[in-house]
Amino acid sequence: MEGSQNTIRRDIHELVKSGTIKKVYGGVSANSKLLVPFNERKIKNSITKTLLAKTASEFINDGDIVFIDSGTTTVNMADFLKNRINVTIITNNLNFITNSIRYENLNIISTGGTLVRKTNSFAGIDTLNMLKNYNINKSFMAATGVSLTNGVTNSSPLECEIKKAVVNKSNQIYLLADSSKFGISSLMTYCEIKDVDCLITDKMPPKEYQALIKQHDTNLIIAKQSMGLD
Repeated sequence: MEGSQNTIRRDIHELVKSGTIKKVYGGVSANSKLLVPFNERKIKNSITKTLLAKTASEFINDGDIVFIDSGTTTVNMADFLKNRINVTIITNNLNFITNSIRYENLNIISTGGTLVRKTNSFAGIDTLNMLKNYNINKSFMAATGVSLTNGVTNSSPLECEIKKAVVNKSNQIYLLADSSKFGISSLMTYCEIKDVDCLITDKMPPKEYQALIKQHDTNLIIAKQSMGLD
């Protein structure tokens, strides 16, 4: 895990140098002036979720093999990867696959399985078996809630097993969770906060979460929208 942390710190250092993010107390803050290419999707906190997706996409490099989780936050990442070269993306997120069709630079591998219409994602035994065959550099995960006692949680038992498998297969775990998710505990835990290499959110977490993040040496990214959007 130490190697993953060092790699992420190097990525953060490069993003600070380029002006993409800036240092803040307890973490770094994302500088963002562009919003919002999410194709008229009417979802809760849509601007915040798109901002988190844009910030997360900065950590995907040419040649990476990544997993994009299901959810309404990660789905927006496709729009910010159009300039990457030879990126392979494994995903069970149907909306992400649809959004990626116009970007020929993205090599998309669908996990397959049974379509869960409630979340527009694929799940089931077929999906779990497929994931065992791939090495994943980085995974970009979503959550229903983040709790001090129960960790990173999800409301779907089918999806939870997939998330667990991805966390076990990935070299680096990036969690995209807006501030409304903290203090929420959903049905099942798929990983602990200590398992997360990089937490991307929109506001500084409560102090007790900051302490836990610091204790486990998790990298903290605060994605903030710049004033006066173009």
